[in-house]
Amino acid sequence: MIAFLRRLLRLLRLCASGARGRIGLVYLVAVLALGFAGIWISVRIIAWNAAFYNALQQVNGAEILAQIGVFGLLTAASATLYLVGRYLQKLLEITWRQRITEIALDRWLRDQAYWRLRAGNGSEVEIDNPDQRIADDCRIFVERATGEGLEFIQALVAVVSYFAVLWGLSTFTLAFDVGGVNVEIPRYMVWAAPIYVALASGLTHWLGAPLKLLNFEQQKREANFRFALAHLREAAEAVALHRGEAAERRSLDVHFAAIAANWRSLIRREFILGCFTRPYMQTVLRIPMFLALPAFIAGKVTLGGLMQVASAFSNVVTTLSWFIFSYRDLAELAATASRLDQFLLETDTAAAGKTGALSVFPSADGALRLKGVRLEAPNGDVIAQLPDLTATPGSCLWIKGPSGLGKSTLIKAIAGLWPHGAGTIERPSGILAFLPQRPYTPLGGITAAALYPAPEDENAAERARRVLEGLGRDPESEQSSSSASAQLGLSGGELQKLALRRLMEERPDWAFLDEPTSAMDEESERSALVALRATLPRSALVIVSHRRPAGLEEVIELDLGSCRRS
Repeated sequence: MIAFLRRLLRLLRLCASGARGRIGLVYLVAVLALGFAGIWISVRIIAWNAAFYNALQQVNGAEILAQIGVFGLLTAASATLYLVGRYLQKLLEITWRQRITEIALDRWLRDQAYWRLRAGNGSEVEIDNPDQRIADDCRIFVERATGEGLEFIQALVAVVSYFAVLWGLSTFTLAFDVGGVNVEIPRYMVWAAPIYVALASGLTHWLGAPLKLLNFEQQKREANFRFALAHLREAAEAVALHRGEAAERRSLDVHFAAIAANWRSLIRREFILGCFTRPYMQTVLRIPMFLALPAFIAGKVTLGGLMQVASAFSNVVTTLSWFIFSYRDLAELAATASRLDQFLLETDTAAAGKTGALSVFPSADGALRLKGVRLEAPNGDVIAQLPDLTATPGSCLWIKGPSGLGKSTLIKAIAGLWPHGAGTIERPSGILAFLPQRPYTPLGGITAAALYPAPEDENAAERARRVLEGLGRDPESEQSSSSASAQLGLSGGELQKLALRRLMEERPDWAFLDEPTSAMDEESERSALVALRATLPRSALVIVSHRRPAGLEEVIELDLGSCRRS
């Protein structure tokens, strides 16, 4: 419980931070004020019960009509307060969800934390489904925290108000004999309420405790299934060529079977909990009247007094029963808070966790230098021992060697992504560009793909036109799309040409290219690299490739196959 409260407070502080979070606090205060006004209306309705039912007992027609009018006014005021409060609460939810989502995105993208938290990249903890943590967990947390939190605060105020009313009304004593001993309990209606609810709350927690872990697991399995579906959508062409429908169906069936199995466990536990909570909910408004009947039968209270006491007791019990009524939502809140808090903490750790003896710092003269560099896997296994090397601005370095010897890992190390190993890398200054093995295109269509990662501006159309020359694509005729690169209709070679043409538009001082022409034929490779060098005559090129880059002269070779591996 203490750990849950700490996580809850930590996340709520983040929600309330910044200018946007403070606007949410204004909404919060307004919702609470409206809720407190609603409690005052409820107290007035308790008093109305006595006036109305006494009028009924006296068969006072005029007073009955007057009280019906009072009831209409109270109901209208209560409904207005509720609707306005709900509207402001929804504004609070979207405001704080936007704030916590901003924080989650900032931390996930900061210092490549999103990359470091992937399996195999060195993080001790892999965050499953970070997309779900940001999209779903932020939403569920704010919905549950504001909803249940506001209800809890209002319940605390309400229970004090209702207890005060019940104390003033419960002036009668319950008297009975136990084994010949006369027992009298003054104001017994006051003491019966908390005892009744405490016993019910304890039983509810005992029956519903497993719900937190079951909800946690359900969210995870649902996210895994959605990821598998999205993965199939993105790899549709490869799956179709492999005739892999049966294999994909088996994989999807396994994921959904996991959902169904946990769902069955979840609904069994909810059924067990409901066996108590449902009868409790249906009887909670009747028990007060039964408890007050002895006083009515004894003539200590009128019919109006009976209904007033019963109404006050019902309000006390209902308010105290907040924990019972909200238990399932609280279990979901606890599971979501745990997942979201872990995600935020791990992104901080990943952003600061560039552990390793491999040092990367700026070069004093603009050159690239490797001194005693040894590349290692996260578990400490040696990948490659590299010779000392210096590459000057404007030069062309070709890194070659068989697969698995650390060529791509060296590029990651120079980029500052791979800290595992030893030695020193002096990284050149100026504008550095890195192209991965698999060319990346963002969501948004061909224009966004041509401009990435630069934002669109007033010159975007012209820049996109220059990038797309030679690909046979017209940015003005393309429709914006939410799909990824597979939907752009570009082949592997065309994607690599697109990446190289983006590089020419970017005009970096140093370009680090990992297998930039592997999907091209030799003539296309020669044409692309000649155009690259002609456009960037003074830029240094560092190229990872199995074959010598065609069309480039004065290439410095670094053969990792000849490096000692121990």
